[in-house]
Amino acid sequence: MRRVGGDVLNVDLAAAVNNLFNLPETMEKFMFPSSRAHDHHHETRGVSSIIPVDILDTPKEYTFFMDVPGLSKSEIQVTVEDENTLVIRSNGKRKRQDGEDEGCKYLRLERRGPQNLQRKFRLPENANVSAITAKCENGVLTVVVEKHPPPQKSKTVEVAIA
Repeated sequence: MRRVGGDVLNVDLAAAVNNLFNLPETMEKFMFPSSRAHDHHHETRGVSSIIPVDILDTPKEYTFFMDVPGLSKSEIQVTVEDENTLVIRSNGKRKRQDGEDEGCKYLRLERRGPQNLQRKFRLPENANVSAITAKCENGVLTVVVEKHPPPQKSKTVEVAIA
């Protein structure tokens, strides 16, 4: 227990609530471990790895949803490295707006242009890396990774011995 501004705060309860809010991230790290060491290394060189990604696990496929506002599909690369690592990257650059001429200067520039991004996800063993599709519509990149069918369960047949 700790007193904060007249209120008594149960530190264990606060830690439990914090862990509960981080549960989706924990599950993602367990199911789709991202090579965060590589991502952190690239962050220092101007590459962002903090673009949020939603991952949907269905019986037949894994679907990744990533917001990429301002990027066209030609500016995004989706590849597989090391046989099972899904890599999504872009070298997005801010483009001039219509009516913006050389010699003009902004009085205020609050909208951030697309940034360099890179995310890596280690795919589960049942991911079919030969069957990956991607599309980019309305600022959302959707990557679908099909799953290999589960192995057939062996069937036991009793044979009567004569």
